[in-house]
Amino acid sequence: MVLAGGEGTRLWPLTQERAKPAVPFGGKYRIVDFVLSNLVNSGVQRIKVLTQYKSDSLLKHLLRTWNAYAGFGGFVEPVPPQQNLTKTWYSGSVDAIFQNLNIISDERPDIVAVFGGDHVYKLDIRQMLEFHVERRAAATVAAIPVPVEEASRFGCIHCDENGRMTGFVEKPKNPPEMPGRPGFALASMGNYLFRPDVLVRECEADADRPDSRHDFGADLIPGMFGREPVYVYDFSKNIVRGEHPDSNGYWVDIGTIEAYHKASMDLVAVSPTFNLYNRGWPIRAAVHNAPPAKFVFADQQTKRIGIATDSLVCEGSVISGGHLERSILSHNVRVNSYAHVSETIVFDGVTIGRHARIRRAIIDKGVTIPEGMTIGYDPEEDKKHWYVSQDGIVIVPKGGALARKRGATSDLGSGDITATHDLPVID
Repeated sequence: MVLAGGEGTRLWPLTQERAKPAVPFGGKYRIVDFVLSNLVNSGVQRIKVLTQYKSDSLLKHLLRTWNAYAGFGGFVEPVPPQQNLTKTWYSGSVDAIFQNLNIISDERPDIVAVFGGDHVYKLDIRQMLEFHVERRAAATVAAIPVPVEEASRFGCIHCDENGRMTGFVEKPKNPPEMPGRPGFALASMGNYLFRPDVLVRECEADADRPDSRHDFGADLIPGMFGREPVYVYDFSKNIVRGEHPDSNGYWVDIGTIEAYHKASMDLVAVSPTFNLYNRGWPIRAAVHNAPPAKFVFADQQTKRIGIATDSLVCEGSVISGGHLERSILSHNVRVNSYAHVSETIVFDGVTIGRHARIRRAIIDKGVTIPEGMTIGYDPEEDKKHWYVSQDGIVIVPKGGALARKRGATSDLGSGDITATHDLPVID
């Protein structure tokens, strides 16, 4: 059961019209494709994807892409809120499972995996399953060491020498350091294995608690490990077929614009830590009926040269005399003559006009950048027209204009994106 209903407010405006798991990543993928690829590559063929927030884009992607990968007798099925038990939307990750307990009774699994749908990583789940079964665990939590300064965003774990959980605190202000590893805390990845009877019982008990936030990290796991054998699986020891040892333990929570941009730039490195080209562990995605990418013009005299360096370019894209460096182009993108694009992620169907200059930006689907426009070179000017993150990454939203409902300043809590009202539409 994949939890894919997250709103992703810190990724606004990329989540303006789509759920966080449906945000494009790496040119041809959606974020949800990584957990689904891990499951299918590990032989898990019965998968329910629980959706909620602005799910249309995600639903279309799942229905058009994933059932072909599930295998004979398998399925990858989206499950929107059914309101079986109450007339409310999901109020938390535990409540999402609670409202769909009929799936467990119908499918009668031996083990239920509850995984998040919004992280980028590779995991051979069979090794985690083996760990879970050998210890006769009621539940197993996947965990990874993270720097203490980052750990306040996660649930932090203590465990004994056998891997049994002895402590859990959700998003602490002062994360506890790991014994023998100063500067690091053991963080939950939000991926769980459960005995079905335990999961059903704990979800039903959580639903009866009026003070519960109905969250796995905040409520269910902290209330459970003292009564049941809950074990901690060390993700850094997981070995994925065909991966270089340096890739072990790579896991990114794409929770902010900065994290999204950094993880994207990691992909275009000469030797990326996260390897999209491992045929032994394919990341599966939608198949597009588009022609090959094309690079045209080689006029050295006028410097009208279609070129891309340290970049990913997807099918249907045409670099028509433009220059691309350290960037990612999705499908059917056109970069026209003398345009220069660097450290930028460009979504499907974007057209970049002649002589445009774009740096450290994210251009959403279907936008047309006019001839000669400059983005990413003057932060104060960018803030007059677009969303600009705390680290200066410019986001041009789908349609080219700001969402009016967010007002003059976005309400992301962290205050890291500013905007204005009277904005031109790029077309």
